[in-house]
Amino acid sequence: MSRQASDRPEDEGRPAFEAVCEAMGDPAFYPHPMSRVERRDTHISAVFLTGEVVYKVKKPVDLGFLDFRRLEDRRTACMREDLLNRRLSRDVYRGVVPIHMDPSGAVSLETCGPVVEYAVTMRQLPDAANLKALLAAGAAGREHVARIGRRLAGFYGACERSPAIDAHGGLDAIACNMEENFRQLAPWAGRILEASRWEFLCEANRAFLTHHAGAFARRVDEGRIRDGHGDLRTDHVYFDGGLQIIDCIEFNDRFRFGDAAADIAFLVMDLAALGHADLGRDLLAAYAAAADDPGVFAVVDFYVVYRAVVRIKVACLRLSSADAAEREVLASEIDRHMDLAYRHTLLFGRPTLWVCCGVPASGKSSLAGRLGKVLGIRVFGSDIVRKETAPDAAVSPYGRGAYSPERRSLVYGRLLALAQDELRSGRSAVLDATYALRRWRDGVRRLAEDMDASLVFAVCACARKTLSRRLTRREQAPPGPSDARIGHLDPLLAEFEDIEELPKDQVVHVDTDGPREENLVRVLTEGCARRASQIARRLR
Repeated sequence: MSRQASDRPEDEGRPAFEAVCEAMGDPAFYPHPMSRVERRDTHISAVFLTGEVVYKVKKPVDLGFLDFRRLEDRRTACMREDLLNRRLSRDVYRGVVPIHMDPSGAVSLETCGPVVEYAVTMRQLPDAANLKALLAAGAAGREHVARIGRRLAGFYGACERSPAIDAHGGLDAIACNMEENFRQLAPWAGRILEASRWEFLCEANRAFLTHHAGAFARRVDEGRIRDGHGDLRTDHVYFDGGLQIIDCIEFNDRFRFGDAAADIAFLVMDLAALGHADLGRDLLAAYAAAADDPGVFAVVDFYVVYRAVVRIKVACLRLSSADAAEREVLASEIDRHMDLAYRHTLLFGRPTLWVCCGVPASGKSSLAGRLGKVLGIRVFGSDIVRKETAPDAAVSPYGRGAYSPERRSLVYGRLLALAQDELRSGRSAVLDATYALRRWRDGVRRLAEDMDASLVFAVCACARKTLSRRLTRREQAPPGPSDARIGHLDPLLAEFEDIEELPKDQVVHVDTDGPREENLVRVLTEGCARRASQIARRLR
């Protein structure tokens, strides 16, 4: 079917794109039955919803980061959109169709003259089925985001990787993107953006990038830099005929190439902005477990801030052309994302003291070592400190020798001193010791308060038979850092004072009879929640 382009005088000379859009606004244009057409515009596309099929045409614009003025470039972008989005959706994208115009100006999907536009065609997904709408209706929860996390793990595992793509995860590229945002937002600092918060945010993010260069390098070495999605928002995720993730960025590879953590951070940020930070953590946990990527927790808060700052920038840039009502909406969006960015900056800008405690053989040292490796921070263990202070001490009965009350007090004092040095330098640290007595735990709490650090106790426990088996195994193994043996178990259990004095937002309980990697992800996930709670308490 075709529709005649308008012949009103004021439409003379109208570009072909406008004639196409006018024609596509008429139900008679389409080769399938429908009652109405709804047009929705983005900054780069005009989208026509017909009930069953969506048609999306690219606007002939030059925005700097894209140039769609040439028809061939618009065709290429349409083809790329269709191809790339099939990676995370099924039976949604239906190909690209040419739009023709005959000599009289009639526009049609049928061959009637030269091609003047191209349209991406899609099965129309119901608005009520996207994640944002489901959350607003109270119809989405942990299982929804867990499905997304597992799907993304498989997606990134299969995504293209190359040295050229890896470069987008390097420090130079990350710093360039970060500084570009800061530079473009500088005119609004002190006017729209609170000056003190903005300055802190900029300096803390720069410092994190400098001081954690090793974490970003490890991401590259582990193959985490991929050709991803680039625009993972809650309104781009649908549950309709299965999980469908659409609308990836096709127009600029730079926006799509990067760390899987940076890609996921967009969705984590969006969830938090909508009041569902807990679901963002559940999403990360599901992804980290499925992708065997606990290291995502070391950098994700930095990337959440980056994504939030991009949203702030877009909103600020729109202010100048907005009417009064829209300015009010944009101002609210800026405030919401600025608060979110500030809180996540505090999460990585404020050091954290992680304490892995429990009786010997409870798995605390194993957990502490893995935490330190994943987060790129130092681990200070009582066994190592004890060996340093008494290198020739032999295994002795409980309460004597290296395990005498006096020696143990010296060891715990030394652990506090080592942790203090790290915290004073703005670095997080892990302490690995039994912390069986409340007075030792109180010392750690005072240190964290004095150094304005977050504090997370990972309390490790397992069945007694597990403890017995592990301690018995030590009898046959070569000497290691710990001198605890099966004969020490009963007095060690007897002396352990129940951990009841600690606030709930400082404690994560860990059942070390479970799989080690699952426990690590759980501690990282729940530890993030505890730290966020402490930050919120501090800001009240």
